[in-house]
Amino acid sequence: MVYSSSHLPLLLFTLFQLVVIQNHLFCKADPTDGFTPISISQSNFEIQKPYDVPVNQRYSFIDGVHKFWVYKTDKPHTTSSQTKPRSEIRIKGNDYSSGVRQFEGYFYVPSGSSGVSIMQVFGASPSSTTLMLRVYDGTLYYYREKVIESNIYNRWIRLNVIHDVGASKLKVYINGVLKHEPSGRGGDHHYFKFGVYTQDNESDRMESRWRGIKLFKK
Repeated sequence: MVYSSSHLPLLLFTLFQLVVIQNHLFCKADPTDGFTPISISQSNFEIQKPYDVPVNQRYSFIDGVHKFWVYKTDKPHTTSSQTKPRSEIRIKGNDYSSGVRQFEGYFYVPSGSSGVSIMQVFGASPSSTTLMLRVYDGTLYYYREKVIESNIYNRWIRLNVIHDVGASKLKVYINGVLKHEPSGRGGDHHYFKFGVYTQDNESDRMESRWRGIKLFKK
């Protein structure tokens, strides 16, 4: 078939449409699309660690990496607490009770760390947390109900957690891929935590490392 010069604009427009469709099909959306960044700094990071040891014996921040570790024989974070040992950051100054919030971070769990929560959406009713991501024997779980990602030891992994308070829904992404959409658990006061918090069947020592912590809203 022979095309005249008058057909050229139509051909170019058709090719443009094909390129747009192809990009739409093959370029997946990012979990942060449509969200507005929230400015945070080290001043927003409140460290919780065993009450009887200095911070530097359970936490370090070097070259942009937060490193948390705790032993199953450690004390709780306050003298009055009956909870298990932890070395965590509670993000303060950005608590929320409505809207849609998102947590993003890259985490690394070394071999051997098990029976430990590494990230939480705090606040629920009647329980304490709306979401908890735990590590058991190299697998990341939503609580202990669903596998989120297998073979997580010794590699950096991107995590995005979206909490829609009004819809009572959450989304958990691993490396940009949606892995789970659990329902909310009530409550009217929420915030994010990350680090290590001892759970059941814990290893003697538990550790996680984090970098690139960001918050978003819409």
